[in-house]
Amino acid sequence: MKKVMVFGTFDGIHEGHRAFFKEAKTHGDYLMAVVAQDHIVKHLKGHLPAINLEERFRLLNAEDGVDEVIVGDPTVGTWNVVREYHPEVVAVGYDQNLLKENLETHLQDFNWPLEVVKLSAYEPDKYHTSKLITNN
Repeated sequence: MKKVMVFGTFDGIHEGHRAFFKEAKTHGDYLMAVVAQDHIVKHLKGHLPAINLEERFRLLNAEDGVDEVIVGDPTVGTWNVVREYHPEVVAVGYDQNLLKENLETHLQDFNWPLEVVKLSAYEPDKYHTSKLITNN
């Protein structure tokens, strides 16, 4: 079974996220979604998410195509979650260039082949983030 990992805040699930999950899963058989902790979101984006971690976790867990939801590392750039879950592929979104670059500089830290792929499924003009799903 080929495992694919994605990272995100997932502050309300919308159709862009669903397209992201669907495209990510084309790179493997098992999709793991890593949801950022609240303090990490504040550090990276300058504000807390609108939806708390527990609820974001629950919403992701209810999504078709997401096989496992994992809480992200408590410190940016440590990649412990990658080491623990051993994905073969990490799929990044259109706006995750810094994540991609940081991960690629750490590829030698992993003792297995890890592929980093950039996905194209999410197009901001195509999906309206105003249609966030907060209850399933």
